[in-house]
Amino acid sequence: MKIIILGAGQVGGTLAEHLADEQNDITVVDEHAATLKRLQERLDIRTVLGNGAHPATLLNAGAEDADMLIAVTDSDEINMLACSVAFTLYHTPTKISRIRSAKYLSEQAALFESGAIPVDVIIGPEQLVTNNIEQLIANPGSLQVLDFAEGRIRLVAVKALAGGPIVGRELQEIREHMPRVDTRVAAIFRRGGDTIIPQGSTVVEPNDEVFFIAAREHIRSVTAELREIDKPYHRIMIAGGGNIGSTLAERLEKHYQVKLIERSYDRCRVLSDRLEDTLVLHGSGNEPLLLQQENIENTDVFCALTDNDESNIMMSLLAKRLGAKKVITLITNAAYIDLIGDDIDIAISPQQITISSLLAHVRKGDISNVHSLRRGAAEAIELTAHGDANSSKVVGRRLDELHLPTGTTVGAILRGKDVLIAHDHIVVEEDDHVILFLTDRSQIPAVEKLFAVGFGFI
Repeated sequence: MKIIILGAGQVGGTLAEHLADEQNDITVVDEHAATLKRLQERLDIRTVLGNGAHPATLLNAGAEDADMLIAVTDSDEINMLACSVAFTLYHTPTKISRIRSAKYLSEQAALFESGAIPVDVIIGPEQLVTNNIEQLIANPGSLQVLDFAEGRIRLVAVKALAGGPIVGRELQEIREHMPRVDTRVAAIFRRGGDTIIPQGSTVVEPNDEVFFIAAREHIRSVTAELREIDKPYHRIMIAGGGNIGSTLAERLEKHYQVKLIERSYDRCRVLSDRLEDTLVLHGSGNEPLLLQQENIENTDVFCALTDNDESNIMMSLLAKRLGAKKVITLITNAAYIDLIGDDIDIAISPQQITISSLLAHVRKGDISNVHSLRRGAAEAIELTAHGDANSSKVVGRRLDELHLPTGTTVGAILRGKDVLIAHDHIVVEEDDHVILFLTDRSQIPAVEKLFAVGFGFI
């Protein structure tokens, strides 16, 4: 596939890395020559220097025969205009735009769905991040919560702790503990970098990062097998009253006791008018006295959501030291995530969340969802099976008959409204939604080829 990416920042650069590994024809456009040079030194891609919204720049990038334009510059306006120019002058089939401003997104129907601005897919990073944090708060003890099959199936990551009923035992014993709950452990990541594709005889060890798949209503029961389950959260403190922090507070305030700390006095006044049940505090999350006055030791979750990584990390460490039970930290610089250790419970990467949303539209085949896991080291994909036993390599075959690439497991299947956790005897049927877990991203083209329909299918 021939893809033009506008913007060589963290999202554009990481996306180019993902797609170049999958043998796509990638061209990256940016206005900073040094950024493009660094990208080209480590990736087999083409680069173009210039403004992505200018017709000549798009022409130079190959817009005349491009299959897709992905506009992820820092400017909403450039992203939207580039899509419009590509559509008008070069008839680019698929146009994806990152749009951050809530003022544009609030008029989505009039601006985009009407066709006034020809954007096929809108990616709103701040909305995606807010959704992600909201899921983590709603599922105590989880490190990552990912929805598939319109929320009916969930892939959840938790850290196994000593004392969990199944910790120190073989996975096959989980069925004895929960005879009425069906689940599948998709992968285990062990300290030291080991990735384990589990078997029934696999023993879960303390501090393993365990990814399991289950129907939404069974998530809490399975989590309880791996660790002493966290009590439901009640008290939430948010540092940072920007778009993410304020939207999160607005969503949570009816169900939790929410406090929001914001440095700007003018912004505090705006938030006080907007938020009905949230206590808005003027100050900084880096002030120990303020945190202590607001009973940080009784806070269930402290969320550091400012636009400054260093500040987010320091206030999270402080909140944890002063007694916050859990901290969730927004970190945009991927290099920091590997340095923070265990003091920060959950690091949120806007880039990885955004890329996951983008990949669902770039992958070949009928793909409903793609989620990037463990900072891009693994992926979970929801694919729809098409064809019949003659034209498909998966339809009409038992799961243990599928020639899955190395490091790939089937976690679950959605058939109509029924959730089927993967077991060897299950036969794949046409229109099944199949959720796969891949610990080796280089196998993605092989998975796409496996699910492709042959020429015999009409």
